[in-house]
Amino acid sequence: MPATNDADAAFSRYVLPEVDVLYRVALSISRNRPDAEDLVQDTMLRAFRSIERFDGRHPRAWLLTIMRNAQINRVRRRRPGLLSDPDEFADRDAGMADDAAGPEQVVMDRQFDSVVEDAYLALPEKFREVIDLVDLAGLSYDEAAAVLEVPQGTVMSRLHRGRKRIREALADAGVQKGTRP
Repeated sequence: MPATNDADAAFSRYVLPEVDVLYRVALSISRNRPDAEDLVQDTMLRAFRSIERFDGRHPRAWLLTIMRNAQINRVRRRRPGLLSDPDEFADRDAGMADDAAGPEQVVMDRQFDSVVEDAYLALPEKFREVIDLVDLAGLSYDEAAAVLEVPQGTVMSRLHRGRKRIREALADAGVQKGTRP
């Protein structure tokens, strides 16, 4: 019975503090809340089952690797949805609008967000993965490299190239954050 107590303690120590990060990454991967919640739950279940084999080093990278593999398996098992929920994006945009901002600023911010989102979604998967891990989840280059099983230099290169493509899309659209028409 002591092994169960050790597993519970290890789970509480290594996994539970990372739940917020797991959810943010899952949401950026899946693009909808129910799927993100399912992915986090699946990740946590898999982590609990294998916690006794975890060495305690780099728990976030370990968990994000589990999540990445779980997501790959989930995508393989199901067909992609035909349409995303447009109400979800409208709700998100409405919640993000600054009450003090004028109508021009709201339009520009939405245009900025739209261009960034389109540019992000147009990126090859290898660039989006790195941006998700470093910019959205806050992982270090070393942690992201461990999750993706690539060298740290590859992470840095992909991040630079992905960010550059997003900046170029903004320049092509003539949009800059915080500017008015």
